[in-house]
Amino acid sequence: MRQDAHNSGDASAAPCAGLRIGDMAPDFSARSTTGDVRLSDYRGRWLVLFSHPADFTPVCTTEFVALARAAGDFAQRDCALMALSVDSLFSHFAWLRMIRDRFDVEVRFPILEDPTLVIGRGYGMVAPGDSDSGAVRSTFFIDPEGVIRAMTCYPANVGRSTPEMLRMLDALQAVDKETSLAPANWQPGEALLGQPQADLDSVFAAQGEADWFLGKAGAGARR
Repeated sequence: MRQDAHNSGDASAAPCAGLRIGDMAPDFSARSTTGDVRLSDYRGRWLVLFSHPADFTPVCTTEFVALARAAGDFAQRDCALMALSVDSLFSHFAWLRMIRDRFDVEVRFPILEDPTLVIGRGYGMVAPGDSDSGAVRSTFFIDPEGVIRAMTCYPANVGRSTPEMLRMLDALQAVDKETSLAPANWQPGEALLGQPQADLDSVFAAQGEADWFLGKAGAGARR
């Protein structure tokens, strides 16, 4: 397992880095179920990097089944999926074989091995002194420039929502396209919000009392 330097130095030398939205995603290379993987090779498209505590766990198994079935939906959005676990490559293989035989779905996106927790620590998923991977339940939405645009973290006993992951991706892509804002519960095809006006004349000239900061952005984003 190899961990490379990133914009603020070597992530392996600064465990539990406390990454934030807007940071560059730390680069790394690792073995995976689809061969050797380097994060920076995914530049130019969106990437969802998500982690799970261990193979052969109930909640994670349901997540991988759901994500494998939705892989085409992510691909349509020019987004790759990449999973991370502390388990070994051969444990991943055995788990994926079980998933295929039991659920009739093949997991074809890469699953990385992270037995020394170097990637988990570099991404701040695991505290420096932790030897337990139970906290490794994070998701990072990384844009084509390699910037972390959103992060979510779930407990071990609650599974992720695949529709919400897709909605997050749709919203991030939509606000980039229109330089606008996605309101609560926004869905593709619905109107986005415009950026608030930043000068007093525009505030006083707005037709409605809230239009200067709560107005729609054009006709909205459409897929």
